[in-house]
Amino acid sequence: METIKVNTTQHVDIDYPVAGLGERIAARMIDFGVLFAVLLLFVFFIGVIAIPKWNVVFIGLYVLYGIAFVFYHLIFEIFFNGQSPGKKLMKIKVISLDGGQAGIGQYFIRWLFRLVDFWLTGQIGGLLCVTLSERKQRIGDLVAGTTVIKTIGRTTLEQIAFAPEAEEYIPVFTNVHLLNDQEAELIHEVLTTYYQTAHYELVYAMADKIKARLGVSLPAGMHELDFLNTILKDYNQVTSVAQ
Repeated sequence: METIKVNTTQHVDIDYPVAGLGERIAARMIDFGVLFAVLLLFVFFIGVIAIPKWNVVFIGLYVLYGIAFVFYHLIFEIFFNGQSPGKKLMKIKVISLDGGQAGIGQYFIRWLFRLVDFWLTGQIGGLLCVTLSERKQRIGDLVAGTTVIKTIGRTTLEQIAFAPEAEEYIPVFTNVHLLNDQEAELIHEVLTTYYQTAHYELVYAMADKIKARLGVSLPAGMHELDFLNTILKDYNQVTSVAQ
């Protein structure tokens, strides 16, 4: 599986599975299909109620559809966490290059550069840029600092041990309370990415950071993957008790 390396705000490099050109094209075609289907329904509706061609209601409805057509991708990406209906069905999404959710400004820049990527260059500019760029970015992505990744289903709670523990569970690392929610979420993300990509180097790097953060060493017989899972178990238990 092809991946891209993204440096998070916590300065940990995470490999995300990158969205392929075929998936992006398919998502784009689905979105065009959605817009075309809405147009057909719109025309049918106008025909059924027999609105005169130059009636103010007729013009208003066409203007409304035109606005929806132009701002379709911008609206969906802002309000649906980087996904249009096409991206949702193809299980891909837009993220910021820091690994987090893209901001409104980034979505706006991506939308604005659709003119260059797809319309002014006859689709060629965006396709070539995705094909040739290191992080599979179209021109709008390069300018906005975003890219498109696969949203592969999360691993199960049993796999990543990120679920509430039984009341009788005794934490292994008692000073795990020194971590915060953001750090715990990052461990969760690292484990999820590992189960998706099998890149063990990331697990080693995250384990080293947590050992240094807590001032602990690996117990005999415990490897880095077990360590991170145990840390999450301990953190869940300690924080649930504190609440």
